[in-house]
Amino acid sequence: MGRNPTADPWYAAVLSLFLPGVGQFYTGHFVWGIVWFVITPGMWLGTGGCLGWVCHVLAAWQAWNQAKA
Repeated sequence: MGRNPTADPWYAAVLSLFLPGVGQFYTGHFVWGIVWFVITPGMWLGTGGCLGWVCHVLAAWQAWNQAKA
């Protein structure tokens, strides 16, 4: 449903690394995009900046895998 079969995995990963959720939007996974777009700022604020980077890396990894599939 709504997936982008021509999505470039590296481009998707870079998009999500800079702004989590955008890579998921690019690959057509809109629900995951919204999830990362909401959770990442919560992790940055909720942990005082300690674990927000983890969400950035996980979102990029997931976007890469979604584009590759």
